[in-house]
Amino acid sequence: MEEKVILNENYVRITYRQNIKTVKVVWVGSFSKDQYQHAVEAALDFQLKEKFPVDNYLSDILKQGIVNPESRKWFEQVAMPRAVKQGLKRAAIIFDGNVFKKYYINLILQATNAYKLPLKFFSTEEDALKWFQSFNS
Repeated sequence: MEEKVILNENYVRITYRQNIKTVKVVWVGSFSKDQYQHAVEAALDFQLKEKFPVDNYLSDILKQGIVNPESRKWFEQVAMPRAVKQGLKRAAIIFDGNVFKKYYINLILQATNAYKLPLKFFSTEEDALKWFQSFNS
């Protein structure tokens, strides 16, 4: 699967796979609130400016540091409504069950429920992609 690179920084790599209409975000380590917002906005702007359909959002947080509460709130109140408005249909998170990350993603899950955006958790990228592809069958 060919990936188009949207953003490649030391704390995040964002790519797009057109064949499965998926934006994939791989977080690495810690980052500032501004870096977090810049990364998420890069993905949202890509969808809007490039006119590529983005049905799926895949976030790999296996190597992600702690997300500060301000960034999480911004994601819930600004980024998520924008993504849904721009056509996002479902999201998946790859994570390892870490208790601190579980707290963070449970808050995200509550927000996705408010927007009726299906969100599932997976331990591997392959399982998440199979879930996305099941909607194209």
